[in-house]
Amino acid sequence: MRRITSITAAGIMSAALALGVTACGDSSSSSSSSSDSKGKKTALAYDIGGRGDQSFNDAAYAGLAKAEKDLGVKGTEAEPSDGESDADKVQRLTSLARAGNNPVIGVGFAYAPAIKKVAPKFPKITFGIIDDASVTGKNIANIVFNEEQGSYLAGVAAAKVTKTNTVGFIGGVETPLIKKFEAGFTQGVKDTNSSVKVISQYLTQPPNFDGFSKPDLGKAAAQGQLDKKADVIYSAAGLAGSGAIEAVSKAGKWNIGVDSDQYSQKGLAAYKESILTSVTKDVEDSVFNLIKSVQDGKPQSGEIRYGLDKDGVGLAMSNPAFTKMTDVIKAVDKAKQEIIDGKITVKTAP
Repeated sequence: MRRITSITAAGIMSAALALGVTACGDSSSSSSSSSDSKGKKTALAYDIGGRGDQSFNDAAYAGLAKAEKDLGVKGTEAEPSDGESDADKVQRLTSLARAGNNPVIGVGFAYAPAIKKVAPKFPKITFGIIDDASVTGKNIANIVFNEEQGSYLAGVAAAKVTKTNTVGFIGGVETPLIKKFEAGFTQGVKDTNSSVKVISQYLTQPPNFDGFSKPDLGKAAAQGQLDKKADVIYSAAGLAGSGAIEAVSKAGKWNIGVDSDQYSQKGLAAYKESILTSVTKDVEDSVFNLIKSVQDGKPQSGEIRYGLDKDGVGLAMSNPAFTKMTDVIKAVDKAKQEIIDGKITVKTAP
């Protein structure tokens, strides 16, 4: 697997710009350079925090690694740079497409403007975008999840295990996507025990996306919530969430992880016993499925939604301490079935 750091990616981007001068956005000339691609190469362009965030990006990487192993594709990874612009993302995706990668997958909603510009220039290449359905096209696959449903189950669990009747939610950046996590979690808590207080906090506001990448911000926020007696804290903050997990673990309280099964993440091994469960998104399989669809000659396109009904979201059961809480598991299972059956409608905004 080939991994492009932000430095080397910048060099490739410059080269791509040079190549693109004569094309000037001409769809036919842009796509013809990659017309011989048969999907044997594929690429991930990571979100803020990059690979190693123990969460969202790492889940996408797991899907790429699985595709390399099971499908024999050659994977390329492209890292983001701090404070980059949409133009930087356009250059990154362009260089990956020109290199013959198919599909090219943008990990995160931040790639929407770039994919909107780049995808029409490479009609024979499939572009995947995770967590966004606003940008559409015949060669665009919109991979989206019902995060609010998994978060509702986390709220049920938090309300059942809290001893202080106070729980916390930490969002990385206050965006509509992260508000889905907050909304589901709060609803799950209140539906289970209306007397439980939910403390919600966001680390940064757009256009500042440091709340997804700086662990110190998550650590400070978690400490503030612990000081207010929260004894279960759910963090939806990417790499910044690892700081929250550290603070909560050292305080001897419960964490709820996000996106990946964070109990099983090697980078969080020192804190795993504090990770009660995680709200999982099957980003791994969604990435693998998209790559496989291109390999099979039937590329996915349009909205591809993963919810509780398809086990696309859920709660991790890796921590033995959690699975031994039979009353909690029973309540979570009941809520899951009621959501699937339509008896519970989970809000997507607080």
